[in-house]
Amino acid sequence: MKSKNKGLFIALGIIGLWGVSLSILLTLDVSRVYLVVMPLGMLCQMFLYTGLFITAHDAMHGSVCPTHPRINNVIGAITFRLYALFSYRKLLKKHWEHHRTPASDTDPDFHDGHHTGFLAWYFHFMKEYLSWKQIVGMAIVFQIMEYILAISTVNLVLFWVSPVLLSTLQLFYFGTYLPHRIPESGYDNPHRAQSNAYSTLWSFITCYHFGYHWEHHEYPYIAWWRLPVIRRMRARLQ
Repeated sequence: MKSKNKGLFIALGIIGLWGVSLSILLTLDVSRVYLVVMPLGMLCQMFLYTGLFITAHDAMHGSVCPTHPRINNVIGAITFRLYALFSYRKLLKKHWEHHRTPASDTDPDFHDGHHTGFLAWYFHFMKEYLSWKQIVGMAIVFQIMEYILAISTVNLVLFWVSPVLLSTLQLFYFGTYLPHRIPESGYDNPHRAQSNAYSTLWSFITCYHFGYHWEHHEYPYIAWWRLPVIRRMRARLQ
């Protein structure tokens, strides 16, 4: 695999795994499986939903397919739609506002100075990005899958609705709240970001290395799967 195409293959792999996993879980007869299968299935699908978002996020930085910007942007648009009917164009604009002025009054990801706790900030964050059109669109998709495709309501709630909601919590906690909350001693870098100290494996499991957040802001065009390399280089220089 050529390195210049690696990001594209990884993106397609995540999309494929998400699609296969969702297909299996939505057709699963939950009454005939062990109880432990359901939370494991939810967690698996949550992780793959997070992978969709991280893929779309990398596309906004041009790192999914750097040699073909049009393919890069198509992948980003598709993964955002699959995630929760997000508009790639709107999120692209907001995301670069975040990078220009992180943790400030003009940062769409940051709290408003009042909603500083985790849950309050999370709901404020979601209000910034969710629209009524998305909610209506997701409701229509739910109805189509339930009544036209005859997918069980229980399966839809367990493996389609719940995982994406849990994924938003995962992304917010590891990718916004922990990296950008104000440290007791105040911010010490222009990115107003800090990275976690997790191992490479744990960093991947928690949020596809999104917790290596200073590294991401310092090198925004580096793909998520290369952030551990950047972190190790930084550690050697310190």
